[in-house]
Amino acid sequence: MATFTAPAPRTGLPGFLGFLRRPAVRKLLLLAVAAAVLVPLADSRWASGTWPHALTVDLTEPLGDASTWIIDNRDSHPLFLYFFGHVSNAVVLAVRAVYLVLLAAGWAGVAAAAALVAWRVAGVRLALGTAAAVLTCGLLGMWVPTMQTLALMVVAVLASVALGALLGLAAGLSDRTYRALRPVLDTMQVLPAFAYLLPVVLVFGIGVPAAVLATVVYAAPPMARLTALGLRGADAGVMEAVESLGTTARQRLFTARLPLARKELLLGLNQTIMMALSMAVIASVIGAGGLGDRVYQALASVDVGAALAAGIPIVLLAVVLDRVTGAAGAEGSAAPAGEGFEETDSRWTAWARWNGWPGWVLAAVAALAVAVTGRLAGRLDWPETWIVHIAEPVNRAVDWMTDHLYSGVPYVGGTADWAAHFTTGVLNPVREGLQWLPWWAVLLTVAALAWLIGTWRTALTAVLAMAAIGVLGVWQPSLDTLSQVLAAVAVTLVLGFGTAVAAARSERCERLLRPVLDVFQTMPQFVYLIPVVALFGVGRAPAVAAAVVYALPAVVRITTQGLRNVDPAAMESSRSMGATGWQQLRQVQLPLARPALLLAVNQGVVLVLAVVIIGGLVGGGALGYDVVFGLAQGDLATGLVAGAAIVCLGLMLDRVTQPTRRRTKKGA
Repeated sequence: MATFTAPAPRTGLPGFLGFLRRPAVRKLLLLAVAAAVLVPLADSRWASGTWPHALTVDLTEPLGDASTWIIDNRDSHPLFLYFFGHVSNAVVLAVRAVYLVLLAAGWAGVAAAAALVAWRVAGVRLALGTAAAVLTCGLLGMWVPTMQTLALMVVAVLASVALGALLGLAAGLSDRTYRALRPVLDTMQVLPAFAYLLPVVLVFGIGVPAAVLATVVYAAPPMARLTALGLRGADAGVMEAVESLGTTARQRLFTARLPLARKELLLGLNQTIMMALSMAVIASVIGAGGLGDRVYQALASVDVGAALAAGIPIVLLAVVLDRVTGAAGAEGSAAPAGEGFEETDSRWTAWARWNGWPGWVLAAVAALAVAVTGRLAGRLDWPETWIVHIAEPVNRAVDWMTDHLYSGVPYVGGTADWAAHFTTGVLNPVREGLQWLPWWAVLLTVAALAWLIGTWRTALTAVLAMAAIGVLGVWQPSLDTLSQVLAAVAVTLVLGFGTAVAAARSERCERLLRPVLDVFQTMPQFVYLIPVVALFGVGRAPAVAAAVVYALPAVVRITTQGLRNVDPAAMESSRSMGATGWQQLRQVQLPLARPALLLAVNQGVVLVLAVVIIGGLVGGGALGYDVVFGLAQGDLATGLVAGAAIVCLGLMLDRVTQPTRRRTKKGA
């Protein structure tokens, strides 16, 4: 009896068709076809590969004319007399008023007020740490400069918060406004401070008004972004319930949206304070005074000890304000108590919160009493005998490092050798490779990378940003800067991800790292610039080292938080299946923490770009040097064009490294 055997189904073609249905595969095929068509055409039209001169726009003359007009009309035009003049006077009066209040309170009154605010917000432990930090500023002999910086920062932060909240309110309530403001905020955040210092100085002159307004431009975007995020992320169910009660738009805003966005608003305040303090030294270049001026003057004379003595108070102010505002943003706001403090801290914190506002009245009365007592006792100024001088021992330590680590170290060589090897083995090949590529090949590569991880709009934005660099006439210096940024980001990510994995797996390691990361993140770049130069010499390698030090803390923090926030159920499931620690990390934690890892990459790129200017001061050259040169020479065209090119680089790298966040839901 014959049997019938059905032929085996041919699954190859349907499987292949299913493979082709994958978006990434289709994109790769389209890119291959586009490259096969466009590359020969571009090569035949622009064989040399250099950016065509016919496609450049020379902005030297119009920007020079604008600079001349400002200088000629600054003392006579109504715009300066009746608008900018009043703004300048208001800023000066506000800073002076805050400064006089701080001086009148004396060191005891300021320390008591700061400690009582920390106590009301977060408990006894943070209050004691705040008092110690404030008193340390006096011990280092920096009390008066600290009060000058604090007065300027108070005014700058208040102005930044007001401006950022208004912009964030408009963006949070209107999709059209949000889309319009996003590129403006991107530009404000990425544009190097040195690039807009010159226009601010041209309008307001050297002094406090220019420093405050430059700080506001730099510090307002985080408040605007987080305010918009909080308002747009309000719980839809709550908003629908409130609207069903017949409330007006204003009532919904004040009774629902703003309370629901409380965490984002306080985080915005926190980030605004951090950004403002990071501008303290840069603002000193245009007459801000205070701690920044002490740092800048010390570094001009290569006095690392004096620069550190002025830099430590900036770090302490940043850490204290970070802890206080962070505690205010937490639910329940009570600071975590340590061993032996649980009962005492909780009791005093609960008493401090007694009946809401009476606790604040009590704290204000106590601070006022301490200030009046100090004034009556004649103890307003910090006593000279209480000052601890650290400049000399720090300088001796730096000299020892230079003498023993710079060169001649057995087996491993010195830091100068490392810098030379890194320059010849990494920086030079990357720069030469980028500059060897034809300009159209660079644009095609950028378009391909951006489209693979995003949409055609993402690719178009990245290409236009890169093309704008060529139009501005700074194509070669921009590729030089890009090579340094890529190298610094690569080193930062390797060190940052490795450190974050260790911190995520060990709470003790994270606790030990936290103060180190705080110092790295808040220490002004100018302070560690001299030790970097002393160890690595002058050139592009120290510029990369400075960028790594500045960007590393953010990468470590974001990655650690992402790894720690992985779903515990997924971790427990993998553990029950016998997965090793390495397998859990590679197959569970890293895939689930992908959004945090991508954000860490994005922030690493942005922060590295922020130090490009600092690198220009230590031999990094390229765009950073052009910006600094433009400010030093009063050359508005050179400085602004280089600054705009850095903004374009930042926009391009942002689009290439940050996948589109499912804008297709809105039809994007």
